[in-house]
Order: sequence, then structure tokens, then C-alpha cells
Amino acid sequence: MTEALLTTTVGSFPKPDYLQRARNQRARGKLSVSELRDLERRATEEWIRAQEEIGLDILVDGEQYRGDMVEYFAEHLEGFRIGGLVRSYGNRYYHKPIIAGKVRRPKPLTIDWFRYAQSLTDKPVKGMLTGPYTMLDWSYNEAYPTRRDACLALAEVVAQEARDLEQAGARYIQIDEPAIHARPEELDIAIEAMHIVTDGLKAKTISHICYGDFAAIYPKVLELPVDQLDLAMANYGYRYLALFDRDPFTRELAIGIVDVHRHETESVGEAAEGIRKGLRYVTPERLLPHPDCGLKTRTVDEAKEKCRVVVDATRVVRAELGAKARR
Repeated sequence: MTEALLTTTVGSFPKPDYLQRARNQRARGKLSVSELRDLERRATEEWIRAQEEIGLDILVDGEQYRGDMVEYFAEHLEGFRIGGLVRSYGNRYYHKPIIAGKVRRPKPLTIDWFRYAQSLTDKPVKGMLTGPYTMLDWSYNEAYPTRRDACLALAEVVAQEARDLEQAGARYIQIDEPAIHARPEELDIAIEAMHIVTDGLKAKTISHICYGDFAAIYPKVLELPVDQLDLAMANYGYRYLALFDRDPFTRELAIGIVDVHRHETESVGEAAEGIRKGLRYVTPERLLPHPDCGLKTRTVDEAKEKCRVVVDATRVVRAELGAKARR
């Protein structure tokens, strides 16, 4: 029997101060690649240990070796070059990639990091990938005749990485598509691309969608060929759950129950109520509580506190479910 209310996070954690300083030193040529890699491994281990101590069920590597989620992949794929700075949100900027030639994956990009993180724990660690549509939408396309052509080419290389993650032992593979609602008229392209990525995978597949007009793509987004949709909900006051009253939700639901764009953390009672809201639409075995996405924008202590509230709230609701079952 599948365990009820497995807890997790979306994927990224804040980088500790020593790693942030090291990344700046590396950018100025004052630190070697191997020295930076050692500190990234140290930070990865610290976050695995922290997640275990907090009591999360499905862990992540924390993405300590990445900067921006698209830029990281663009730096390691052939066919890209890195463009100038653009603002993503708030005061955060990234170098927008340019698709300048045929996209090709010369070697695996995340497998060594997944293996390292998984070697540190007996709990499952998610493989973490950026989806092909988001890579397209957050880049400039100068190489392919249409956006669809570019997206499907990107899907092929993401599929290669996903298959390698599965072969490396990943039981959960998350393919993030935060840009999927940017152009609702292109939703069919995103769905077609995801079919390429997930075809033949036996691992549980997840796609994270956040911070946009989810209503503009629902219920069509349920055609996305993944087992689970991961949605930010607390930040929106759970209003998108009302969409499920009209068109039933048919996937597993990873539900954000604390708002990570606030420094303050919700009480355990408030977070528990978020879980109860989700249970109106999916069974406990198909609901996974977590913080909304963006933990990397918080301090290390804030991120840990938000995860603890999720775990504590989940224990409250599990106890309630257990008491009902015994009646």
C-alpha cells in the first residue's frame, strides 16, 4: 500500500554563504573548478542531512551546483551560447541562452550529482531536469525554423538525460515546466515535447508548474504525460483548487502549503489546513505536501523552518486520517 501524504520539496535550496562566495571567486578566476566542486559537494551533503533530520520523505539534491535552471543546461549542451543578462523576477537576473545551432548533449549533465546525492541517503532522491518547453521559452531561438522544431529538439536531449537518470536508479524524475502557461496557444507543443521525454520511463514522472495563469491551461494541461503535477498553491491562496470542482484533477498532486515568497512561515495549523484543502480533490496516497517553489530565495534557516512546518503539518493530518480509519 502506498504511504499517505509523502512530503517533499520542489527542488532548489539556498546556497550557504561559503558556496555563494566561492561561486563569485570562481567567476573572477580566483578559485579552481575542482575547489568549487568540492564545496558544491559539501553543500549537497549538508542539504541531504538537513532533509533527513527534518523528516522529509522524498529528497532532492538541492541544486547546489546550478545557478539558473535554464542557464545551467544551456552551458552544458552543444548548440547554445550564453547571451546577456535579463531579469527573471524581482532583483534576480540570469544570462539568457541563445539557441545558435543544432542542440546536442555531448555527455550526461546531472547523473554524477544524482548518484552522489543518492549515495548519501537511503531515502529516494528525485532526478531534477528543466523541461524542453521552458528551455525554449527562456531562450532565444536563432537556429530552428519554428519554436516547435526547437522544442522537440530540446525534448530529445532531455529524454536522453531522463533515461540516464532512470538507469542510475532514480525512482522519481521531475521535469520542470514553469513556463508552460506563458503562451497557452503553445500548450500542445509542450505536451508533444513531454511525450518524447517521458516515453518508456518506468520511474514516477513529475512536472512542476508555478507562478502564472494556471487557469489558462487547465484542464488541457492534464494531457501532459506525467504521473504527478507539482503546483504552487499557498502563494495563490489555494484559489486554483476551485478549477478542480469543474474539471476533476486526474493526476497525483504535489501541493504547496507554505508560501516561500514570504519571510514569515505559516503556523502548523495553517499548513495543515492546506493539506485538508487538497484532500478534497485527491486521496492521501496521491497528495504530496511541500513548500511552494523558490526556497532558494530564502535564507538557509528560513528554508529549513518552512520544510519543518510542512513535515509537522503532515504529521497532524496523518494522525487525523489514522483516527478516522480506526473508528
